Amino acid sequence: MHLLVGLGNPGAEYADTRHNVGCWVIERAAARWSIRLTRKGAAQRGSGRAGSKLVELACTLDWMNLSGPPLKGLLRELSLTPDALVVVHDDLDLDPGRLRIRQDGGSGGHNGIKSILEALGTPRFVRLKIGIGRPAPRQDTADYVLEPVSPEEMAVYDPCLDRAVDALELLLNRDLATAMNQFNVREKPESEERPS
Repeated sequence: MHLLVGLGNPGAEYADTRHNVGCWVIERAAARWSIRLTRKGAAQRGSGRAGSKLVELACTLDWMNLSGPPLKGLLRELSLTPDALVVVHDDLDLDPGRLRIRQDGGSGGHNGIKSILEALGTPRFVRLKIGIGRPAPRQDTADYVLEPVSPEEMAVYDPCLDRAVDALELLLNRDLATAMNQFNVREKPESEERPS
């Protein structure tokens, strides 16, 4: 079994914000795989299959910067190790709608990932990053990630959510390297992209 977790903040106030794009992917995956998400503790959760693989889906375990401890508890509850974990989250260093899959590494300044690294004590889990781009000059980053997405932006994100679920399916039913080769496609030269 794999645990797929979408990071975000709880409550209707934050549901449509850029920081919750990880949860949008999990909701899209649940719809495609006919998995019903229901409230269990601090998360919306559901179990089912993605192709031939058993999965547990979860989103919004707690406030973004406190994601680690409840996620660690969920791994323990499911008797899973971090290498069975896939975390889906927003990334400021990727253009809106871009995807990147990686394993290991630091937090890249993402408070949710930082909390997970601290709680698990290992970077050995897979991350599926969804690009949200950078704020305008002089706009506060916290305000930007917590700002609702416009209808124009949603038109960019909508196909990205489907591609993210495609990436999860390939990752689960094939392997990490195959998924990275297919979905870590650069649309700009490397020199134009900031490291994450």
